Amino acid sequence: MKLKKGDNIIVRTGKDKGKTGKIERVYPKKNTVRIAGINIYKRHIKRRDEKNPGGIIDIPRPIDASKVALVDPVTKTATRIGYTLVKGEKKRITKKGNKQI
Repeated sequence: MKLKKGDNIIVRTGKDKGKTGKIERVYPKKNTVRIAGINIYKRHIKRRDEKNPGGIIDIPRPIDASKVALVDPVTKTATRIGYTLVKGEKKRITKKGNKQI
């Protein structure tokens, strides 16, 4: 998976199209990512005791990695990610600006 935790991304499709955020967690086996403030759903929690009153809480759900794109730090637009070798090390680069991430 080319996306990493902490990357700034933009959502390309779905109900949150056009929104930007930072990746909180990556799930490579499922090819999904969880983004702060994106793909928020309501969860109804049953009351357990006095300390846990229950209610309705907002939780972010993972979104498929194919529906998001990295935001180019220079141009602030969506870009794809590529790889290049720099002094024998594999580094990520943006496809639009050909700059190292």
